[in-house]
Amino acid sequence: MARQLCSSIFKRPTTTFVFIILLCILGLYTFDSPLSHTKKMTQEPSKEIIPFYDTFLSLSSNYTVAEYLHSLTIHSHLAGTREGYQTAQYVKTHFENLGLETKVSEYKVLLSYPVHLSLTAHFSNLGTQEIGFPEVGFDVVRPYHAYSPSGMAVGMALYVNYGREEDYHVLEVAGVNASGCVVVVRRGGGMSRGGVVREAEVRGAVAVLTYTEGEYAKGVERGTVMKGLGDPLSPGWGSVVEGGERLKRGDKEVEDRFPKIPSMPISLETAQVILRSLEGPRGPQEWEDTLKNKGVRIGPGPTLLNFTYQGEEKSATIHDVFAVIRGSEEPDRYVLLGNHRDAWTFGAVDPNSGTAALLDVARRYAFLMRLGWRPRRTIILCSWDAEEFGMIGSTEWVEENIMNLGSRAVAYLNVDCAVQGPGLFVSTTPQLDDLLIDITKKVKDPDAGDKTIFEQWTARNKGINIQRLSGVDSDFAPFLQHIGVPSVDIYYGKDFPVYHSAFDSYDWMITHGDPLFHRHVAVAGLWGLLALRLAEDPILPFNYRSYALQLQEYTSSLSNMLEGRASITPIITSIKNLLAVAQEVGEEAKKLSVSGASIDTGVLMRRMLNDRLMLAERGLLDADGLQGNRWFKHLVYGPSSNYESKLGFFPSLADAMSHSTQTKRGNQPTIQHEIWRVARAIQRAADALKGDLN
Repeated sequence: MARQLCSSIFKRPTTTFVFIILLCILGLYTFDSPLSHTKKMTQEPSKEIIPFYDTFLSLSSNYTVAEYLHSLTIHSHLAGTREGYQTAQYVKTHFENLGLETKVSEYKVLLSYPVHLSLTAHFSNLGTQEIGFPEVGFDVVRPYHAYSPSGMAVGMALYVNYGREEDYHVLEVAGVNASGCVVVVRRGGGMSRGGVVREAEVRGAVAVLTYTEGEYAKGVERGTVMKGLGDPLSPGWGSVVEGGERLKRGDKEVEDRFPKIPSMPISLETAQVILRSLEGPRGPQEWEDTLKNKGVRIGPGPTLLNFTYQGEEKSATIHDVFAVIRGSEEPDRYVLLGNHRDAWTFGAVDPNSGTAALLDVARRYAFLMRLGWRPRRTIILCSWDAEEFGMIGSTEWVEENIMNLGSRAVAYLNVDCAVQGPGLFVSTTPQLDDLLIDITKKVKDPDAGDKTIFEQWTARNKGINIQRLSGVDSDFAPFLQHIGVPSVDIYYGKDFPVYHSAFDSYDWMITHGDPLFHRHVAVAGLWGLLALRLAEDPILPFNYRSYALQLQEYTSSLSNMLEGRASITPIITSIKNLLAVAQEVGEEAKKLSVSGASIDTGVLMRRMLNDRLMLAERGLLDADGLQGNRWFKHLVYGPSSNYESKLGFFPSLADAMSHSTQTKRGNQPTIQHEIWRVARAIQRAADALKGDLN
């Protein structure tokens, strides 16, 4: 009935304001009024569009977002399953009912599911017991690692802390060998699940059990152990349903992405039972876990573990769902908002807090369209599938559309777990810093209603705290790290204790994460306003001076770490060139904002400038990619193969430095080559921003 009421009222725009007031009285909407005292934007939007921004904020509704999340989390919805498809249909129907142009892209990909799991332990004092599956009473997939090979393993239990190379060195010093053991690993320490299994494989272990510390001792963290992103059978190209090339299991390029020994997640409760039964030497103090298992012994044994995992790999069809709002003046320029939809279990936090926010942004945009609004540039709302298996849905779509996205995408705005708890966390590419800060001044803080997000954010962090996007932990990775699209990632709350477990439910959200759904509303406000500014501003609100200054900070840190092993002069020179061009472009943008040129000339000049602003990020890509994983092309932000690296930037350089020998001049030629590669990338960005041939 509510949907029918909305539909009828949309046809009578003159009653819109009365309608909003009525819903506010009923408690269905909450108002976030624009703040007149906030500092002016770097580049003011046109007066004609400001009322639409204000209306967008006024349409916030924690009631509506709560309803979306409840509907999305009634059932577990793993990618490739019937329930996963039903969730895709729910999002599609929502977009269609709003009157938005809706599209679906399907891909045929290799997914992995459990068939049989068992874990028994033979204790020296208690005999043999089955252990490892405390999540009972939930209609969810059993805890497993996607793409783990099937197998049976019997071996002494051995605790190896985070399973890093340095942890195995500690074992070696203690005279302990992991060969033939079933190793028990706690999650963390900068290691990925797959990285942990591969390191154990190198050390001769026969199987791996991983557990996560936290307050939910019975929760089990599912996840993937595949290396890299996207469908493993179509590396580098979109795995379209019909007529596409697919590699086969057994091909080296495919097999290199999977570990060779089986693994499985267990609960903290199960891990503690195993760890407390171990004998042998004591581990270092830093190996103690959160349950204060003081003086933990590491084994091996005497507890003997018998582990069996039988998995099934299936060719499944996944569904990416899109709502498209065509631009009125620049329909060939795309501002993309993305969130993945699939979940290991119910996914109230990960990812459907973000899905609920996406649906709410769509609802608000549809309302604006009923009032006559159309964006200058095209806005695309993206609902990804199979992210949990390795960003598969977004990666396949990016690979299929690589040319059009590479030449037309303005920015990608990602929200995964919109709400995990209190506190705003944002990661961006640096040219978007100023815009992001400006938007946080327009939205009320969900936990301090008398303040803006900006005021609360800066007070909490004692200043601006914007992170960067070198990690490979959500769907921004293919956009930024593969095709060089400026990107943002937004979420509330740093961590949450029910991650990838059966306890990630609607009940947990209303009890712990966001009982009143005010944080959901805040994320939707930030997300939607960011897209509106990027879609509407006549000149794109990109500040490359911020990028150049950030690169200068990176160079200073790099110089300290290199200790004279190589010259960073090439990078310094390129950054100076980028800074000079950025300042020139800033002046050019100011002049165009007040230009007295004819309409046609002004439009053309802005279009030319916007193209340079949009494409400069692409200059930071290198066709050869990163050593060891050439799919990743970005030379400033991307994953280093060295988890110990202190460089959260320049990943190719971080890898070269990690491979150097103990001598000061070790590996100097490789390091110097990578310095030149980074310098050339920065110079390419400067050249793209300048727009002239050299």
